[in-house]
Amino acid sequence: MKLYFFFFFIFFSCLLKAQTITVQDKETGTPVKNVTAYNSDKSVYEISDEHGKIDISSFKNHEIIVFRHLTFITKRLIKSQILRNNLIVVLEPTSEELEEIVLSATKWKQKPKEVYQKVSSIVKEDVILANPQTSADMLQQTGQIFVQKSQLGGGSPMIRGFSTNRLLISVDGIRMNNAIFRGGNIQNVISIDPLAVDKTEILFGPGALIYGSDAIGGVMNFYTESPAFSADNLLEFNGRSIVRYSTANNEKTANLQFRVARQKWASLTNITYSGFGDLKMGKYGPDEYLRREFVKTGNGEDIIVKNNDPRVQKPTGYNQINFLQKIKYKPGEAWNYTAGLYYSTTSNYSRYDRLVRYRGDNLRSAEWYYGPQKWFMGNLQVANQSKNIFFDKVKFTNAYQFFEESRNDRNFNDDYLFTTKEKVRAFSSNIDLEKNISRRFKVFYGIEYVYNHVNSKGKQINIQTHLEEKTASRYPDGSSWQSLAAYINVENKPSNKLTFTSGVRYNHFFIDADFKENNEFYHFPFNKARVRTGALTGSTGVNWQPNNVLQWRFNLSTAFRAPNIDDIGKIFDSEPGKVVVPNPSLKPEYAYNGEAGVKFNFNDKVILDFATYYTHLTNSLVRRPFSFNGMNEIMYNGELSEVQSIQNAAQARVHGFEGNAKVNISRNLSLKSSLSYVNGKEELDSGEETPVRHASPMFGSTHLIWDNSKVTFDFFADYNGELSFYQLAPSEREKDYIYATDENGNPYSPAWYTLNLRSKYTFSHKLELTAAIENITNQRYRPYSSGIVAPGTNIITSLIYNF
Repeated sequence: MKLYFFFFFIFFSCLLKAQTITVQDKETGTPVKNVTAYNSDKSVYEISDEHGKIDISSFKNHEIIVFRHLTFITKRLIKSQILRNNLIVVLEPTSEELEEIVLSATKWKQKPKEVYQKVSSIVKEDVILANPQTSADMLQQTGQIFVQKSQLGGGSPMIRGFSTNRLLISVDGIRMNNAIFRGGNIQNVISIDPLAVDKTEILFGPGALIYGSDAIGGVMNFYTESPAFSADNLLEFNGRSIVRYSTANNEKTANLQFRVARQKWASLTNITYSGFGDLKMGKYGPDEYLRREFVKTGNGEDIIVKNNDPRVQKPTGYNQINFLQKIKYKPGEAWNYTAGLYYSTTSNYSRYDRLVRYRGDNLRSAEWYYGPQKWFMGNLQVANQSKNIFFDKVKFTNAYQFFEESRNDRNFNDDYLFTTKEKVRAFSSNIDLEKNISRRFKVFYGIEYVYNHVNSKGKQINIQTHLEEKTASRYPDGSSWQSLAAYINVENKPSNKLTFTSGVRYNHFFIDADFKENNEFYHFPFNKARVRTGALTGSTGVNWQPNNVLQWRFNLSTAFRAPNIDDIGKIFDSEPGKVVVPNPSLKPEYAYNGEAGVKFNFNDKVILDFATYYTHLTNSLVRRPFSFNGMNEIMYNGELSEVQSIQNAAQARVHGFEGNAKVNISRNLSLKSSLSYVNGKEELDSGEETPVRHASPMFGSTHLIWDNSKVTFDFFADYNGELSFYQLAPSEREKDYIYATDENGNPYSPAWYTLNLRSKYTFSHKLELTAAIENITNQRYRPYSSGIVAPGTNIITSLIYNF
């Protein structure tokens, strides 16, 4: 036995034996520090020390190693080549800073200095350190996107005063938005697994030129991890596993990812399971947020039960499973094929903000929960690089998506559970092309077709007898929504310091809905909706970098959003005692946007980035009082309710400011900070102005980061400003059950802050440990417009093992 351990020790020691090389400046021969070395999928990542030495023992012999430094040209070598030829890696200096690549602005690779809009990126390494539970949390942790939550299983991003169906979500270049994305808060972003995402890019401001309708406030592009080919024809197999635990909601997450590759084909599989318990809020804050009692049902009877710990929000827990499978095939240099399968499903999860409402002295609802939120996508992308008269690069993308969601609610001591279930089938096809006309003139163009088919059913179930009856559906069953579009975008670079970009897009929409089935219950004065509408949108911008310190960005753009099935045909209770009914006479809304930005880069030591913007929205779609057949009130789910509908209000104006700063104090120590301010006013037909609902409070974050090759510490503060009663939109003032109360007894959203610490320790290239403590001072706060209170002090630990 002792001999066995001796040989095991010798074998293990050999595995850990360092293989160190030196990175040198080609011109001077001096060592180059802070060079990053990583393999093609970035699962192995090393940094050279102050002597230019870097340990490559963690790389496999046949892996390509990319050596990169901001002021030197990138070099790619195979480890076996380095060892076999005893090479010293030599990097060539360059006068032009090597920058990150941006994909979101044109769907093709660009340098940030060629893009006239603000783009923020989240890379995989940031996600591993931050440990977000969902992609909504991942977006919020940037400090540049505000996220609203009605329940734990949710997260509705707000960008520059816009939200929901005025923002576009894209996964690997395919739009996730569908025909029933609503103007209220949505949580579809949680279907995207943050542990399967390689990079996320947020495009701030209108992106309608490239992405079309919905992209008024911004675009969130999620690029999932991709399989990497083997450097030779040897079969490669590697992967990683992650386990994580969080105390605030007893989270248990397990992730497994593995890759198989040869020289011409590669496969990646990613599976994640998460289980979340009831969320516990902080200790110090408004007492209005406490959950003092909840409804429990037994033997067909509802009773109100005292909560033993009022800080625990009952019920909020749920489970989620995510799956990703990608296969890539590259038969030669010109062609590249990628096929992907994506699947996500949750368990039932309660809509917490509806469960804390009271009617008199009793809680209003006994049950209010969403059924499993399901999302499936299958796609095939074919890319070709072969220069001809029409293109240098072309991508064909075809996708099929399936969405399923349901809503289930029952009032306290009511025998009837009301249920609506929706299914959407979405088909899309895109052709995107890039053509270099000359060294300074480039064209991006493409066409897109999208088809959505909506099925919607409604029923009520007697919980005593279990008998079911048909009721009105949320949407007209069998309705369809189609979009056909073409765009062209031209980039001109008169010099290396100046980039002009201009383009136009035409989008046409076809909407058909039949209200015959729901007319059995409500007798609407219409039976069908048939909408045919289109618009030409455009944008123009300039990115000017007169020197190495200064960079300017300017752009003007228009955007337009046609009404979808949710706008035209929805029937639902927007809030207690109010019901929204269909309105087939809606018109599109139009946006006109201007933005200016400036960036200062002082030798990579201090980097400052500022932007200001203004957006004017006309014919904006908002919820307003309505009547049909001369009635202002109707019975809905057994309750007399005021009638409302989505209507074209007069106009809305949104303006704001964003600032970002980064200071590299030393080689290992840096400071970064962000701040966002937005203000919006909506003008009604009467001329009265009210605050825009999705204009968030001022918010931001500040991080102090220590980082070396082994240890990372991130001490940071998140903070939010106050919104007084008069700064709340009218629809928010009516939701007093989710807000604190000011000295006049009016609802308002208080300011708040949290102090937090994250850390990561790298034992080896195979094993990493992360640990964090969030909300150290145990603040009790509820982000603006959210139904659920944020976590109190939360301890997070995760272990990452690469194999």
